[in-house]
Amino acid sequence: MSDTTHPYQPAIPLQQRLKPYALAAALGVLAIFHAVGFWGLLFSGEPEKFQRLTPMNLLLTNVLLFSFHRRWNAAFVLFALVIMTVGFFAEVLGIHTGLLFGDYAYGKSLGIKLLDVPLLIGLNWLMLVYTTGHLVNMIDMHWLVRALVAALLMVGLDFFLEPVAVAFDFWDWEGGHIPLSNFMGWLGLSFLFQLYFQKAPIYKQNRLAPYVYLVQAVFFISIWTLL
Repeated sequence: MSDTTHPYQPAIPLQQRLKPYALAAALGVLAIFHAVGFWGLLFSGEPEKFQRLTPMNLLLTNVLLFSFHRRWNAAFVLFALVIMTVGFFAEVLGIHTGLLFGDYAYGKSLGIKLLDVPLLIGLNWLMLVYTTGHLVNMIDMHWLVRALVAALLMVGLDFFLEPVAVAFDFWDWEGGHIPLSNFMGWLGLSFLFQLYFQKAPIYKQNRLAPYVYLVQAVFFISIWTLL
């Protein structure tokens, strides 16, 4: 009698079977949310409703981004806390003294505030430092040059973001003019953060990170061109 038995093959966990599609799914969610936000802010006729969704969009983007991070060790937790904390209190200093960036004030669109600064601002600094740092690490350059290029990418995004932010009540500038000091302050602080990113002993291979920056750039540049 022939042996009709087959060797036991354990079932592949659902998580493992879905893993090849994770990046595409995350990109799809990012694209949909930003496309809806784009339409809502410019063409819905009710931009205020979509402005109130900004904190949720930012939180979702970060949840997706950091779900692709690997090796949540003490060095990474420290890095994240330092960037968020320093970034937040730099904004507090800026709001109350005019130092670093110039004279500005936050509106209501970015959610709950502490010391007149939205709590999500620290998370936004972390997202920008992390994504631009990953993006430049794809290029073979000296780490110091990478830090500078990443800082310039952050300032470049801010250039297009600023008019959008003013138009939709993220923040506003005294006199209605965006000062040069804002971009200089961004460049200096961003460069310091990028130096830390380059030298921090953290895992720097997040597949989604470059795409998050690119989606943000397309979103703000597209709105900027239509304002």
